[in-house]
This record gives sequence, structure tokens and C-alpha cells, in this order.
Amino acid sequence: MNDSVNILNSAYLAVEYIDSFLPDNPLQQPFKNAWNYMLDNYTKFQIATWGSLIVHEVSYFLLCVPGFIFQFIPYMQKYKIQQDKPETWEKQWKCFKTLLFNHFFIQLPLICGTYYFTEYFNIPYAWEEMPRWYILVGQCFGCAVIEDAWHYFLHRLLHHKRIYKYIHKVHHEFVSPFGMQAEYAHPLETLILGAGFFIGIVVFCNHVVLLWAWVICRLMETIDVHSGYDVPLNPLHLVPFYAGARFHDFHHMNFIGNYASTFTWWDRLFGTDSQFIAYQEKEKKKQCITKK
Repeated sequence: MNDSVNILNSAYLAVEYIDSFLPDNPLQQPFKNAWNYMLDNYTKFQIATWGSLIVHEVSYFLLCVPGFIFQFIPYMQKYKIQQDKPETWEKQWKCFKTLLFNHFFIQLPLICGTYYFTEYFNIPYAWEEMPRWYILVGQCFGCAVIEDAWHYFLHRLLHHKRIYKYIHKVHHEFVSPFGMQAEYAHPLETLILGAGFFIGIVVFCNHVVLLWAWVICRLMETIDVHSGYDVPLNPLHLVPFYAGARFHDFHHMNFIGNYASTFTWWDRLFGTDSQFIAYQEKEKKKQCITKK
């Protein structure tokens, strides 16, 4: 334990030292002015509630835009994982309507409790108490690790034959996923799997900005793995042990295995990625035969 603490302290000091040599962020002052303007003109309840709603809605649908546009670009079709199952307007419209219901009738009531959450844990809003960027990055990674563990075990439970058809089957209506479908789910699933999102916040949150940073990170990840496209040079693949779109797309194709949301280690540890590994090996052999 002491060795681990020393390693983390050393890593923190190293990052802090490197940060001292980096040039000032030109966007920092405008962001500071906007943040202080928000604090001066809106109450904490308005910031926590409506700010969180706006961050979620804007981030969600903006992050869905690239995947939505890809379906109209012939060049991008070579990166589509299930090329025999194109997106349809009917499916996308159905998904959009369900999303609006979930966002405003399931998630919005939960978001309304954000202010009381920040008050209970005495989470600050002030600019002066906002953590540095590298601390935010580390906290978001920690939140992802915690959420991933929660998601693996609860997601796997939702696939149990006695439960699956009542809750999780809704999410699997689309065998070939697309980005907007990331939060297409039964209301109970939204609550069950969504609970994992808040555990990391309880553990790490030392400023309201982490709430919003973690929302954006989590949406970026879940929309990417549901995109249906394995695009090269995806910056998310720089994250250690990141699962990616192919990993989760296989889960939608086969309704089994690859239960984790972000990382590969839980599936690897329990062997629930064995079918995916076998599938990848078959695909590689096919590619080798085709090239010959």
C-alpha cells in the first residue's frame, strides 16, 4: 500500500512539474469569465440542474453527429462493422423518440437531485477551487474504472435468462448498434446500470466541474462503442485496455460475452471474451486467405 501511494505521489509530482512548463491555455481566461458570469447570474440549483441537463443533451447529440453522417458517406462504409445491416430511418426515429422519453422522464428527475447532492457533500462551485486539468483527467479515469466494474457485473446479471426478456432485451432490439442507441434502454436498465455512473462521483468529486467532465467522458465512450464503426486513428484507442466499437458490437451481434462498458480486463479475467477472441482469429484467417 505504501509503495502504491509513493508511486501515485511521484506520478502526480511529475505531471505537476511538466505542467509548469506548458504554455498558458488561451481559452482559460474566456472560460474563467464565462464560469464567473454563470456563478454571478444563476443560483446553485439552476447551475446544478439546468447546467447538467444542457451538458448532457448537447454532448449526447453532438457526439452522435459523426456516426449519423457516416451512413451517408460511401467511403466510410468500409469501416462499418456489420456492413450487411445498414441503419434505417425507421429504427433511428424509434430510437430518438425513446431517448427523449428516457432523458426527460427518467434522467431529468435524477438530475434535479444534483443540487442536493452537491450540498450534502459540500461540493464547491467556485472557480478558485476548480481542480487542475490533470487532476480532472485522473478523476475521470478513476470514475471510468469504477463504472466499468459496476457495469460488467450488473450487465451480466441482466443477461440472465430469467431477467433478460423483461429489461435488457429492449437495448438489444438493434442487432447492429448506432451511436444514438447508446442510451436506448428500458427505464429500469437506465436506473440499474446508470447507478454506476454516480459511484465514482461520490468517491472523487471535489468540484461540480467533475460532474460535467465525467458526463462528457462517459458519453464519448458509450457513443463510440455503439457507433457501429471502427474508425482508424480513434484517439480513444490510446486509453489503456480500451474495449472499442468492435468489442461491444460483437456483444450486440451475439447477445453474449463482452459485458464490460469501457475496458477489457473483467471479460478477460472471467473468460467472457473467449467467443470474441475466437471470432477475431477466424476473421484474421479469412483475411489472410483473401490476400493470398
